[in-house]
Amino acid sequence: MLDLADELNRWIEEGRDFAVATVVAVSGSAPRGPGAALAVDADGTVIGSVSGGCAEGAVYDLCAQALKDGEAVRERFGYSDEDAFAVGLTCGGVLDILVTPVPADGPDRKVLQEALSAATRGEAVALARVVQGPARLLGQALAVRQDGSYEGELGGHPDLDRAVAEETRSLLNAGRTGTFDIARDGSHCEPDLTLLVESRVPPPRMLVFGAIDFAAALVRVGKFLGYHVTVCDARPVFATRVRFPEADDIVVDWPHRYLRRTETDDRTVVCVLTHDAKFDVPLLEGALRLPAAYIGAMGSRRTHADRDRRLRDRGLTEAELTRLHSPIGLDLGGAAPQSLGYTPLETGLAFLPMTGALMITSALATSVLLPRIGPSR
Repeated sequence: MLDLADELNRWIEEGRDFAVATVVAVSGSAPRGPGAALAVDADGTVIGSVSGGCAEGAVYDLCAQALKDGEAVRERFGYSDEDAFAVGLTCGGVLDILVTPVPADGPDRKVLQEALSAATRGEAVALARVVQGPARLLGQALAVRQDGSYEGELGGHPDLDRAVAEETRSLLNAGRTGTFDIARDGSHCEPDLTLLVESRVPPPRMLVFGAIDFAAALVRVGKFLGYHVTVCDARPVFATRVRFPEADDIVVDWPHRYLRRTETDDRTVVCVLTHDAKFDVPLLEGALRLPAAYIGAMGSRRTHADRDRRLRDRGLTEAELTRLHSPIGLDLGGAAPQSLGYTPLETGLAFLPMTGALMITSALATSVLLPRIGPSR
């Protein structure tokens, strides 16, 4: 549902009645994964997709019926051996769809609005909904924030909401959409409920230090893969919008000083392309002590050995130094900046939602296409 946040939030603000069909489970080959949604309002307007066209007509009818009778329903769509073009999936997979009505006066409408409006504002939020269990609980929802606070109630045991919020927060912090099972008393003994958690988090950050030609190539690839890319350099003549038109942010500052005042998390990719000790060493001293998915530095092996010695002199431990990848990238013989790519993408891709054309392994994306930056000696 959160993939339709902008449109659904507008429908709620306009006071529309609507029903939402959400993919809650997938088996085999299927065009859309859990969390994919289709919504229909009382006038018959449709947004979204759950199957790429295979079952949309039948799902539309289910939404229309849910608007009439006010009941949530779960249906399964699979392949038909007799007629591959009947209602079902021609790809041979199986989709489980939950259809929930959202009338203007519905009890869960405030909860959904909390999640949808937060997602629209670009804030981290997760929506947890009961997708399997007693009929009276189907579709019941909690909107969970990154600090663990939440809106809504599931209508079960008093401990259920707290336990679900805790499980949901774990998925949210990882930026994941997925399901988990739990008992109605909030325990994991004999679970009888399944909940789908849809997470929406801001794009992961890529921090590129050093406004050089290699950085321009990395910015383009990073943007294509969904990162929020920042280029930082202390030299104003190089750190310009003309040189980096695709970067989200361009910062003129000493790299280590900017790193101290910005935020990183476990999905952040840090790329140090300055290959100058006066920039590299204070920057890496700070970066290796911060949360990040990947920290890489450009330079030859000789440069890396010197950098390693300087960092040890500044008190970095062996465990901290093992986080540093250098020389950055994979040695496949490329020379032009446009042909170069980076191991940070290999690690960072694991933190991005990958669907459709991007559902390729990070190893394939980097090892086949992308050689190493910098000389090998």
